[in-house]
Amino acid sequence: MIKTYEILSIGNPIVDIFIDIDAILAQKLGITEANQHINREQLEAILNEPSIDFANAVKSSGGGAANVAKIAAMLGMNSAFCGTVGSYEFADIFEKEMTDAGVKSILTKSTDKTGICFACNVDNELRFAVYQGAALEFNETNINEDLISSAEVVVLDGYILSRRSLVKHVLKLANKKATSIVLDAASISQVKLKSEEILTYIRSYPLLVFMNADEAITFFNTVRKSDEDITALTEKEKEAFILQEVCPMLKIITDGELYPIMVVKLGGRGAVVVAGGNIYYEGTFTIIPHNTVGAGDAFCAAFTSAWIRGKSLSECASLGNKVAREILEVPGTHIKPGKLKSFAKQLQ
Repeated sequence: MIKTYEILSIGNPIVDIFIDIDAILAQKLGITEANQHINREQLEAILNEPSIDFANAVKSSGGGAANVAKIAAMLGMNSAFCGTVGSYEFADIFEKEMTDAGVKSILTKSTDKTGICFACNVDNELRFAVYQGAALEFNETNINEDLISSAEVVVLDGYILSRRSLVKHVLKLANKKATSIVLDAASISQVKLKSEEILTYIRSYPLLVFMNADEAITFFNTVRKSDEDITALTEKEKEAFILQEVCPMLKIITDGELYPIMVVKLGGRGAVVVAGGNIYYEGTFTIIPHNTVGAGDAFCAAFTSAWIRGKSLSECASLGNKVAREILEVPGTHIKPGKLKSFAKQLQ
């Protein structure tokens, strides 16, 4: 069967808004944590704050799965995205940027506001305040068998793991249609809450699972029921822990099987892939990032695109590293499509 899409992403459509504020204003607006969710009242207070120059703020389509679809499209892949947006101006921003990138957007509409992530530079400290809004209304009734069967690979945003009925619906349909599934763990908090479910999905469905270093260590500690504190570890120490402790566990999980394929993103130190009981390490070189938002999603998009096009796992990780570096130079995934043309040629 000829597939309509190489990649079909399912997740939360978000508009990333990059703003600079000082600590006093952050405190006033309640933006006090590195990552937090905000309610409608807090959203309106931020949007109506007169001292913030929203007219000149960079605004970019965002959300993990949407970023994967967008970067994949810029790499020449036939990609689509499913989710729910609101009926306000931010929906237009999201749709236009996705369309300009070459993504087919399959969107349902809500009367709530489109999800927004304020990426706040607070005196050189990055804080995220997220209003999920309309994105939370997307559910299993919005996904049918024909849509899943139209894709070679389905990408699931880890932030929808809490919507268990939606996730299981997609997994079962994808498994039925012999469609591979990409799952990005999304956050440490999600991994802490959902490690047992993730492990069950890994054992039951054809998954490629992406985690960053902190998420991978958290997954290891949660599955092993360890309370070891990783917050004080350096990036180099985390890498060593992953290679010495986490990878042997992942090796056992993957041994002798086609799936799962486990990918651990190490940021500026590259990536580790564990598949079929084998461990592959692909290093990279570190750069000083303009912004880290979306880099992990870009890695996932490039890796998955290369995997679909039949590249080796080492080649997939190498391309992931290269494309992620490009995203480090811009706010979020707000990158001109032409910047990725040279990488797209590698996939032809």
